[in-house]
Amino acid sequence: MSNKILPLVGMVMAMLLQSGSMVVIKAAMNDEMNKYVLVVYSLALSTLLLLPFPFLLPRSERPPLSFSTLCSLFLLALFGSSGQIFAYVGIDLSSPTLASAMLNLIPALTFVLALLFRMEKVYWGHLSIHAKVIGTVVSIGGAFVVILYKGPPIFKAHFSSLSSSSLTFSSSFSSPQQFNWILGGFFCVADSLVSSLWYIYQASVIRKYPAVMVTVFFQVLFSTIQCSIFALIAVRDRSAWQLKLDTGLIAIFYQAIAATALRYLLCTWCVQRAGPFFCSMFKPISIIFTVIMGALFLGDDFYLGSLIGTVIIVIGFYAVMWGKATEEKGIINNDEERLESTCHNIPLLHDKDVTI
Repeated sequence: MSNKILPLVGMVMAMLLQSGSMVVIKAAMNDEMNKYVLVVYSLALSTLLLLPFPFLLPRSERPPLSFSTLCSLFLLALFGSSGQIFAYVGIDLSSPTLASAMLNLIPALTFVLALLFRMEKVYWGHLSIHAKVIGTVVSIGGAFVVILYKGPPIFKAHFSSLSSSSLTFSSSFSSPQQFNWILGGFFCVADSLVSSLWYIYQASVIRKYPAVMVTVFFQVLFSTIQCSIFALIAVRDRSAWQLKLDTGLIAIFYQAIAATALRYLLCTWCVQRAGPFFCSMFKPISIIFTVIMGALFLGDDFYLGSLIGTVIIVIGFYAVMWGKATEEKGIINNDEERLESTCHNIPLLHDKDVTI
């Protein structure tokens, strides 16, 4: 029983940490913490926390790093750091709820990119391919609904926010706010697109260099360097780099410890215990957590357009995941049939040899 309950609890906790991350980021930016500085400090602290782990691995599990591998990790980190910057800008311009909804586009966009890079073969006669194609179209359509249609508020939050400058909208918001919402939505889509590239390229890198903890450490280290260079160019105000005992400092520690280290460990453990498909099914739950936490701590309202678009995205998400699961199950069944056929042939050949 615990084999089923514990991974379920673990994934719910991981999604809760992810939702908390978006709300804390928004609260810190509302408290005048620069988003680029927040990225740099969070990644730098994550690098320090992850520093001992590669050295704890046995030498047999830590193959030597070649220059080509380091270049691959640098490019992988570039996808990751770009995604983080896009996500922070998107959250700053729109809301944590919209950013959380856009994350469910990752399976659909990964499927599209896999087709473009010819990493996935398409057999149009299979139901699984139809599900993945339809799910992709539905997910992207839902994203446009969330971004372009806001609608009237379903409920208005009347809670005190962590910051007095919380971003709220009325049912008929002004043009600059509408523009920021749409622009923020497209930045969140860009984050999902870059994350999809990161997933695809990561699979290639891990096959060449399978030491996971080493690859994670160097990715975070390179991301810190890349984001630091970008932030030093983008943020000219030196006072923005000064740390204070405020929401910004809480966000840095939360991002480094809870949203990065703890969530990564939880997801890895759950994947090992229950498999990747089981874990991916919990992704849409983060939207619910984000809506509730955004209302409680930021005073965010929830709008009809966000509800309709999110439902459409989630339907598309599950269609893509169902198609992927059906496809993988078919591959496993085919492998088992081939193995069974081979096993049946072995005794016959053996008997023939004995007879001779």
